[in-house]
Amino acid sequence: SPPLLRLFPGRLSAFPLFLLALLLGFASLLWLQLSCSAEGPSAGGQQRGVPRQPCPPPEPLQPPEEEPSWGPHRLALLVPFRERFEELLAFVPYMHRFLSKKRIRHRIFILNQVDHFRFNRASLINVGFLESGNDTDYIAMHDVDLLPLNEHLDYSFPEAGPFHVASPELHPLYHYKTYVGGILLLTKQHYELCNGMSNRFWGWGREDDEFYRRIKGAGLQVRRPSGITTGYETFQHLHDPAWRKRDQKRIAAQKQEQFKVDREGGLNNVRYRIESRTDLSVAGAPCTVLNILLDCDTNETPWCTFG
Repeated sequence: SPPLLRLFPGRLSAFPLFLLALLLGFASLLWLQLSCSAEGPSAGGQQRGVPRQPCPPPEPLQPPEEEPSWGPHRLALLVPFRERFEELLAFVPYMHRFLSKKRIRHRIFILNQVDHFRFNRASLINVGFLESGNDTDYIAMHDVDLLPLNEHLDYSFPEAGPFHVASPELHPLYHYKTYVGGILLLTKQHYELCNGMSNRFWGWGREDDEFYRRIKGAGLQVRRPSGITTGYETFQHLHDPAWRKRDQKRIAAQKQEQFKVDREGGLNNVRYRIESRTDLSVAGAPCTVLNILLDCDTNETPWCTFG
């Protein structure tokens, strides 16, 4: 007899064996559901900031080309990125499912900085905007470590002006009134009106604060979500500061101008080269990875290097 049958006395007919197999299958599915999660908040007791174990994803939703319920607009999801692969593996399938459920046509662009300069989130977003193609008409500047948990969050075409999805009332970390980081939607026309973001911010932080001044200078009004009752539990923040240290170094010259408005630079003078462009699938979710080499004039911004 097979080893499994030796655990049971007597003879087992086909029907009890069928029930046993059914029970084992149900138990396996229940264990899988409890031990992993592709969507929703993390399980109780799990350390905040650590990506969850991904479940095998369902088949991704794909909009029929002529399906009117998906709407006429297409979003370019621009994700500045460097070496956060665990977060990326959670982010791409999650966001693809989230946006597909909301019937938003979209393309996910991973803006991977592969040069040896310090990280420049703003320049990467400028590059993503320029490389996103004519088939998208609005953008989301989206951090890779921030997942929307509330299905009522609006990612639709922001015709009335920039729409700050991760508003200070909802973001788990940043709560000051002029904050526009995390997740910000703009039409391509409005982003061009602002001349994009400043390219002078190498290292972590401050580029969003400068962009807020650009938005105001362009005569645009930032709008934010209303009627969201989940508060600071609206998003899951995957970043773990214990093992992902942010590059917050500031030299003297950088400190002097970190609160200034860059009135000359932006989309018009971002310097870069695309090393490669790759279309791939992460757990069934499509995305485009742009390997980007940024360029830096060390006479203008000597703080772009680690030296």
